[in-house]
This record gives sequence, C-alpha cells and structure tokens, in this order.
Amino acid sequence: MKRAILILTGALLLAACCGRQENSIGRDEIRNADLLFVGIPADYSLDTTSMSSAIADATGKEGKLNIIHVAILERQADSVFIIDATLKRGVARYPLDTFLVDFTLKDGSLPSLKVARLPKEETRADDCSRYISNAKKYIGRDYDLWFLPDNEAKYCSELVRDSYLGADGSFIFDAAPMSFRDSQGKLPLYWEQLFAGLGVPVPEGMPGTNPQDMLGCGKFAYIYNLDVNK
Repeated sequence: MKRAILILTGALLLAACCGRQENSIGRDEIRNADLLFVGIPADYSLDTTSMSSAIADATGKEGKLNIIHVAILERQADSVFIIDATLKRGVARYPLDTFLVDFTLKDGSLPSLKVARLPKEETRADDCSRYISNAKKYIGRDYDLWFLPDNEAKYCSELVRDSYLGADGSFIFDAAPMSFRDSQGKLPLYWEQLFAGLGVPVPEGMPGTNPQDMLGCGKFAYIYNLDVNK
C-alpha cells in the first residue's frame, strides 16, 4: 500500500504539489459526496498492534503526514453523515460527530481532517446522488481484512473506489499494486499476524487502493482543512 508519489508535508506543500486550493471550511460548507481523509503525523505513536498504525507504516514516509483513513460525507439538510468501512463498524452510516469520537487521539485532540472535493463535472447533483446510493448498497458488509478486490467485504478506500463510478460505470479512482511493507521494506508485525491468523498470504502486489495515494492522486479540485468548530 505504498506507492504514494504526492504525500502531505503540511497544507502548503500539498497545495503546491497538487496544484489545488486548500483552505479551512466548517461543517456547514461540507457538500454531499465530499470525501473526508484522516491524517496523523508520521511520528505520532499509535498502538503498535493497531491496523491504523500498520496502515501508516505501509503508506507513509518518515517526516510526513500519514493518511490512514477515508470516509464518504453525506449531507442531508443541516446534518452531516459518514459512510465508511472500519474494523469497528464494518461498512456503516452514522453521524459525523460519532466519527469524530471514534477518531479522537489519545491526548483528546483530533487528527488532521481533510475534505476533498472532485471537479464540478463530477459533482453534479445526479453524480453525487449516484456515489452516495452506490455506497449505501454496501452498508452492513464486513470490513475487508483480506484486502482483496473480489470478495464481498470492503476496506475504506475500496468502498470509495467502488462507489465513485461515472454514469458509464467507469471508476473515477485508479487501483494500483499494493505493498504492506514499511519504509524499510519490512512487514509490520500487525500484518504478519493478521494474515497468518487468516491463513492466507499477504496480498502484496494485488490491485487495490489506500487513502494516502487517493488523496494525492491529483483528481481533486479542492482539498480543505476541516474546522469542526467553525
């Protein structure tokens, strides 16, 4: 899950690398079918046995901001909901405030939250409704511990890729060969134990996605910092 070419070093660097605008927005400015990315500093100490830590090891680089999760945002009037795939909930839909509680860090602060928006030609009302409707079809499915493209379960960026389809059924986001190894080329203990317990080989090189690459893919017209108090 490595292969990230454009990786965040902070708000200004991402804007410069991607040629995209990045400002701060509040809850009221979230639009239907925006994507919410969760980032943590590379030196932030997560539980070393956690999946988030293993994802950060495999997709981040030393000294950078590691993007560990992506979720779909659904706006209904004044309310904002999350549709995502997590180990805790599987594929589920729930309020943004619940999501913020789930992702609160050990010191009580929130991680970096980035709202990414596709260009206007891909965010017309019918397009956004299609993305949300597609995502809701997967609600209730298990989290994809196997990280495989051809089973019924979904992991976070896989859910996004399979939901964000053009009117002709084509994928907006590309898949690429996955790597589960850290920056030193080693397999984090979590992945080793997980796949051994599942009795399957590590899906190294299988086609897939990860939040880090998705945020840096260059397909977004805007990337905002989310200010939950704004």
